[in-house]
Amino acid sequence: MALETITIQERIIEKFGNSASNFGMQKDIFCFEITPDKVYEVIQFLKTESELNFHFLTDLAGIHYPDNDINEQFAVSYQLHNWIENVRIRVKTFLNGENPETKSIIDLFQCSNWMEREAWDFYGINFIGHPQLKRILNMDEMISHPMRKEFPMEDSGRTDKDDRFFGRTSLIKN
Repeated sequence: MALETITIQERIIEKFGNSASNFGMQKDIFCFEITPDKVYEVIQFLKTESELNFHFLTDLAGIHYPDNDINEQFAVSYQLHNWIENVRIRVKTFLNGENPETKSIIDLFQCSNWMEREAWDFYGINFIGHPQLKRILNMDEMISHPMRKEFPMEDSGRTDKDDRFFGRTSLIKN
């Protein structure tokens, strides 16, 4: 019997109650939100529960929502895959904007190591318990997290390019 989204939802609600919310389909992926204090437990449950069997972490990504309430300015999105039933699921948790942190899932999925490091490097999301949370793509000396929307897209002090050649002026004078 195929794994149905209603079965997943019922099992999650049965185990986690009001900590889980906003169940629904988004572009053919079943999604729901979970409170940050329960995200580790729900990921573990999805992986270890034999009826659910989500043994593959496809992706883990940080997201910044600067216009949201301070308690929901950051999010971490986990995408899991049940290869046996070919079912995908997305679990999303919102984090506090002043101190975005959640528990690391590296002991559940070793591949989350680099994904968590990338989310920390670019968004400043702290993964509690991560064994080596340090820069992965940016320079170690960098003090900011460049994917946060509070930073400008480009360095205003750059002198090595002329915006006219990138279509950024309405009228180019000769």
